[in-house]
Amino acid sequence: MSDISDLTAHTGYWMRMISNAVSQDFARRVAGEGVTVAEWVFLRALYDEPSLSPTLLAEKMGMTKGAISKLAERLIEKGLVTRAEDEKDRRAHHLALSAEGRAKVPQLAAHADANDAEAFAVLSAEEHAQLDRLLKALAERRGLSSIPID
Repeated sequence: MSDISDLTAHTGYWMRMISNAVSQDFARRVAGEGVTVAEWVFLRALYDEPSLSPTLLAEKMGMTKGAISKLAERLIEKGLVTRAEDEKDRRAHHLALSAEGRAKVPQLAAHADANDAEAFAVLSAEEHAQLDRLLKALAERRGLSSIPID
């Protein structure tokens, strides 16, 4: 007999199990649209802005500039993001959604909404609201603010 706790005795175990299932389902959905979850998050972060510098986008997403640059390159190649030089500083540039990227965000958001609805359909509306409140309170109290990418 062991003196150590069982894996299933930890709240984190159950949170990770659910998180993995929800995340994997969503990843399959957006893969059908030709993007990764990280690319979706990048596109959604740009959606509310006319354009952003990679530095500001990195801060907004809680990522490094290097990671933003890699994502930007992939999305530029896919025709979903554009890069333009800063008119005041030719060394700087800004990222923006292309027309195709702007049209794709609502489609991807619909997948996110459907994924959430399906994943949590087993809960009553009251349970779902309570879970949201608890998770938001936990994140706030722990000072967590970075956008979860993976």
